[in-house]
Amino acid sequence: MKRLFALIAVFGMLLFMASNVAFAQEDEAAATEPAVQEEQVDLTADAEEQAAAAAEEGKSLHSQLKQKFIEGGADFMTFVLITLILGLAFAIERVLYLNLATSNTKKLLANVEEALESGGVEAAKDVCRNTRGPVASIFYQGLDRFDHGIDVVEKTVISYGSVQAGLLEKGLSWIALFIALAPMLGFMGTVIGMISAFDAIEIAGDISPSLVAGGIKVALITTVTGLIVAIILQIFYNYCVAKIDSIINNMEDASISLLDLLVKHNLKK
Repeated sequence: MKRLFALIAVFGMLLFMASNVAFAQEDEAAATEPAVQEEQVDLTADAEEQAAAAAEEGKSLHSQLKQKFIEGGADFMTFVLITLILGLAFAIERVLYLNLATSNTKKLLANVEEALESGGVEAAKDVCRNTRGPVASIFYQGLDRFDHGIDVVEKTVISYGSVQAGLLEKGLSWIALFIALAPMLGFMGTVIGMISAFDAIEIAGDISPSLVAGGIKVALITTVTGLIVAIILQIFYNYCVAKIDSIINNMEDASISLLDLLVKHNLKK
């Protein structure tokens, strides 16, 4: 999982670098447009209007995002983007881990019960050893201490269940941090934008819509970006919390069923 998280983080950084390269290529292409337009002076007015309309309609989403990214202040917006990349890295790692930790507890209980009847505790331990997931790990720890009595098995299941629950919740605090950090960075951009607007007013010695609009635009773009990042990460966070609650409920229910199976097996001996 650590390697997976590292790969996701590296992929995000490479994506960010590739995006910057694409931005530079688009800027170079935009810089050559005036020269091309000078060579096409002989075009009619109608043809120029049609070409301008077609260019506006064909403007890609990537170009629009680039424009807003630059308008919001590329230096400051980079921190918000890094927050999104790191938050998604933690979130995707948790989603994959939790989905791999999900198992069919009913099938596992049926296999353990069949193994207890046919081969005893050792056969049941082999079933748990060959099954992935926290439930199978808890079953194995309980079966491994069967010779010490049902009370010891129960305490072992409860203790190891807490350990597995902690492993399931690992990394959620980082996702929560980025959820809180993203809008804070956006609001900081709001304050910086307003300060820039008032600085421009102070330098000009006059209030004009163009001076105020620039700072307010930066403030609104950074705020919206921070909120969007927080919303995206919040969706992943709630999914992970719901998944963890479901797995823990299955763990508790399956642990009770395992104790019942061991009590019946002990009575048959």
